[in-house]
Amino acid sequence: MNNPSQIGGRRQGKGNAPKLSKQARQAVLKRTLKTYLWPFKFQLAGILVLMLTANVLALIGPKLSGNAIDALAEGPDMDKVIYFCVLMALFYLIAGVLNLIVSRLMIRISQKITYAMRRDVFAKLMQLPVSFFDKHLTGDIVSHISYDIDTINASLSNDLLQVCASSVTVIGSFIMMIIISPVLVSVFLITVPISLISTRYRTRKIRPLFSKRSAKLGELNGYAEEMLSGQKTIKTYHREEQILSRFDIRNEEAVQAYYKADYKAVIIGPTVNFINNLSLALVTILGSAFYMGTLAVAGWPALLTIGLGDVASFVQYSRKFAGPINEFANITNEIQSAMAAADRVYRILDEITEPEDAPDASELTEPRGAVDIENVSFGYLPDRTIIHDLNLHVEPGQTIAIVGPTGAGKTTIINLLMRFYDVDSGEIRMDGYPIKQLTRRSMRLAYNMVLQDTWLFCGSVRDNILYGRPDASDEEIRAAAKAARIDNFIESLPNGYETELSDDGINISKGQKQMLTFARAMLSTAPLLILDEATSNVDSRTEIAVREAMDNLMAEKTCFIIAHRLSTIQHADKILVVRHGNVVESGTHQELMARPSFYRVLYYSQFQE
Repeated sequence: MNNPSQIGGRRQGKGNAPKLSKQARQAVLKRTLKTYLWPFKFQLAGILVLMLTANVLALIGPKLSGNAIDALAEGPDMDKVIYFCVLMALFYLIAGVLNLIVSRLMIRISQKITYAMRRDVFAKLMQLPVSFFDKHLTGDIVSHISYDIDTINASLSNDLLQVCASSVTVIGSFIMMIIISPVLVSVFLITVPISLISTRYRTRKIRPLFSKRSAKLGELNGYAEEMLSGQKTIKTYHREEQILSRFDIRNEEAVQAYYKADYKAVIIGPTVNFINNLSLALVTILGSAFYMGTLAVAGWPALLTIGLGDVASFVQYSRKFAGPINEFANITNEIQSAMAAADRVYRILDEITEPEDAPDASELTEPRGAVDIENVSFGYLPDRTIIHDLNLHVEPGQTIAIVGPTGAGKTTIINLLMRFYDVDSGEIRMDGYPIKQLTRRSMRLAYNMVLQDTWLFCGSVRDNILYGRPDASDEEIRAAAKAARIDNFIESLPNGYETELSDDGINISKGQKQMLTFARAMLSTAPLLILDEATSNVDSRTEIAVREAMDNLMAEKTCFIIAHRLSTIQHADKILVVRHGNVVESGTHQELMARPSFYRVLYYSQFQE
């Protein structure tokens, strides 16, 4: 079997995640605002009003504190002191309650956005072609739905709110400081630019590190998912130590990526904090000097005149002014991580979906099961053709077996029949209609498939069998189970057909899982059937019983069988022997065995004593 994931090296993971340019960051931000935040514009407007009110009330507090200090220094006038203190406490209390309401509302909105984003990503995954899943690790894809969207959610519920609140606080504090003493504000003309330049420089350095951090986590998740699914094989070959060592390498790469990103990012906070503390020290020194000058020197310039309460208020406003800048620096790493995560989510959403049906595509009604393949060539890569000039005519009800060495192109033929991939040249027709002129839905519904890799979902045995035909009756379900020789096993389960299966049916054997997929297939009324190594997980005795039941069921179905066990295809109407993408031989079992053939070599290699 040729699989595109095996062509050109290992599957794509997140290791090649591109660094975000300025334009890319702007595009990510604009898209997030337009797609996910704009639908909540009225709620966000209300939150903005509440947040603005809370910050204004909190900004009045330092001024009231200064008034209380002045009242205490001048008199002291305790009535005024108590009045200003009570008023200040009331304003802070109201501001705190409003901030709590804002936080809860923002968390609720962020959860709705997370829900919408996860829904969009999963819906997109359902629309993507099979080729996408052939080229991407499952763990990588799952990481988009879990880790990346959780990162975005954390940024929306915390960082976005904090940035908005900080912006209001910085502007309000700056205005109040100008009102109190324009001269003292000049201190920030030196320290703020230094702080901004430092933050901007560090941010540009750490941005690529967060993209790499997300990439390495995806690689680690993908490897872990792959290895956990193959535990039996790993234990059989005693490869635990080798697998662990390889995991350690990927784990170390992820840890180092996290360390480098977080280490570089964490420097921003202390640096900005040092600059802010320096500005606070300068403000305190100059404010004290101005206040002492007012007391000691007659005729002190009016511009420099400042009271004790104003000094205290200015210091508090300077802390409010500098604090948000420091906070913003501290959350820069989270914002960068969220931007990288959002970019990765949008790259999934921007993947090319399976091509639309042709505008004039027809619905395939009452399919008979005739299939024609004419001069078909195909390759997963443009420069590597897998199928060469394939021709085949199948009458309704015929059974076609496809055999050949691993990698010969057997499953590729099935992929083309199901139109998981489109042919490079030639044409495939169903009931005389080119499949490109049929809707994919109607064409695929004409097929039923039983694969070597069985798939069961969490749910009852009944639900898993009904997946083949949801409207089937209980009698039809039981008849299908009996035909698949699985009814006795089902009846022996604690709750019979209502027994719940765990994830992918791990609480039953592989053979039993395979038999359930047979029952599912038998319930379907589709006129075409594909069996891809469908009996690989059942024993020889069960295989004989299943084959007898399948013969009756397949009497009026067109059936394509891919098999390595040549004993299962001896009664096929036609056997195609595929080698290097070419059909090198065709005929019945008797015809191929009657002459020197590659098929005869394969057959005797399986049955020689």
